Formats: sequence, structure tokens, C-alpha cells
Amino acid sequence: MHTNIVTRYGAHPDDVKSYDTQKLRDHFLLENIFQDDKITGVYSMFDRYIVGGIAPVNKALELETVDQLKADYFLERRELGVINVGAPTLITVDGTDHKLNTREALYVGRGVKEVIFNPSSEGQAFLYFNSAPAHTSYPTKKVGLEDAEKVELGSMEESNHRVINKLIVNSVVKSCQLQMGMTQLKPGSVWNTMPAHTHDRRMEAYFYFDLAETAAVCHYMGQPHETRHIWMKNHEAVLSPAWSIHAGSGTSNYTFIWGMAGENLDYGDMDKVAVTDMK
Repeated sequence: MHTNIVTRYGAHPDDVKSYDTQKLRDHFLLENIFQDDKITGVYSMFDRYIVGGIAPVNKALELETVDQLKADYFLERRELGVINVGAPTLITVDGTDHKLNTREALYVGRGVKEVIFNPSSEGQAFLYFNSAPAHTSYPTKKVGLEDAEKVELGSMEESNHRVINKLIVNSVVKSCQLQMGMTQLKPGSVWNTMPAHTHDRRMEAYFYFDLAETAAVCHYMGQPHETRHIWMKNHEAVLSPAWSIHAGSGTSNYTFIWGMAGENLDYGDMDKVAVTDMK
């Protein structure tokens, strides 16, 4: 079996206040998610969300069911979003090939029985994926950057000039609860998602990339009045509970993928926190 999905249990905000650095990382940080010829990830008790990476090198990798799902196949009761952060590659969905170029997304709906991730002939494919429970089935759809709903925010003066590419959102593709997108920071900008916010109706996961080997992002989490931080490197992801802010500042500009699931599909449903009110 080439799939390794581990379980992460939910954490109460009062408990997280007492976590030291290593315990915080153990509960929320996902390291080494791209392993050659493996599918790896985390099954989180936060909205039953699955976050992981797929790295086909020498062989095609089929999306296998895992013990946590108690299902005949992975997407029996779930939907899937995949974003390619590596070389162009083919993903075969129930016998149909979909070419996914770099920074393109693929939505796969509930009920699809076979998903195969193929090695790239043009380099190393790195496929980042999120999955959430689904109550109905929607068609498979590829979404390129030209199809994304784009929003430009921030400014150079505030070091947060960025472009948000909404890839898997209800204005672009039908989904049950899964939403995913990619935010690109302009050169000279390092802050994302400011002002910070929470959304009690949804959990979220962040995946950071386009970082040099010597660069890092400091990811901020926790309740607005009780924040914590996790230092992150390229190709690492972090879980964000509904009660937590989720923001970051890098030693250089970078790109990150956000994914979320929960109560609704309203992207703008958030409770903003003034920078001066955070502690």
C-alpha cells in the first residue's frame, strides 16, 4: 500500500494555551507531505478534513481508501480538490485523463471510484490535495488560473500586496463544502491575510510553497487574544481550527494554498480582527 493517512484529533483552545513549541507542531503542522511514490496526509477531526500530498515518481498512484473512512473507495462519501505545484502531469478519473499544468486545480466529486495520479514526463509532479465529506455528487472539473475568480488586495506600503485566485469556490465550480484557492504575494510583500480573522463556521488549512531553501514563513494561529506561532518551510501545511486566526509573514514573498470546509460556502463569511486588538 502506498498511502499513509494519519489521524489528528481536535484541540480545545484552552488546552492549546499550554502547548509548548513541539506539541503545537505535532498537533497542527504537516511536514514531509511529498514523499516519492507515496500518498501521505492527515485525517483531521476538524470537520473531518483530509490534507495531504501526492508525489508520483516511478509509478502511477491510485487514490486508495483508508481505514479512517470505512468506505469501499476513497470518494464513496467525499469530494476531492487537487492543485498541482510541480511539473505538468495527468490525473485519470474513472478512465478519463485530465492534464493538470502547474498551478491548476482539479475538482473530483463524490462517487468517483478510481483516481490515478501519473508521473510527469516533464519533471517532478507535486500534487497537493484536500478532501471533505460530501452529501451529493458534482461533476469533475479542471480549473486553470484563467478560470479563477481573482481578487487583488493589499499594498506595497503595508507589505501585503497579493492576488487571490479562487479556484474551487461556488462561483467557479459546484462543490458540497470544499473550497480551495491560491494566493500569490507580490515581490516585496510578506504578509498574508491581514487583517486576520476567524470563521466559526469553517476550519481551514494552509500550504506554503515558492519558498527558497533558506526562507521561512512564521504562521500565526490561536484565539485573537491568545496567539501562537509556528515556523514553516517550503511544502509544509498547517491546520487551522475554526476558533483560530490564520495568517503568516515570510522572510520573502511566497505563495500559499488555502482550503476549507464546514457550515457554508460563503467565502466572505469571516469575523475580522483588528491588528491592534490581537495579543
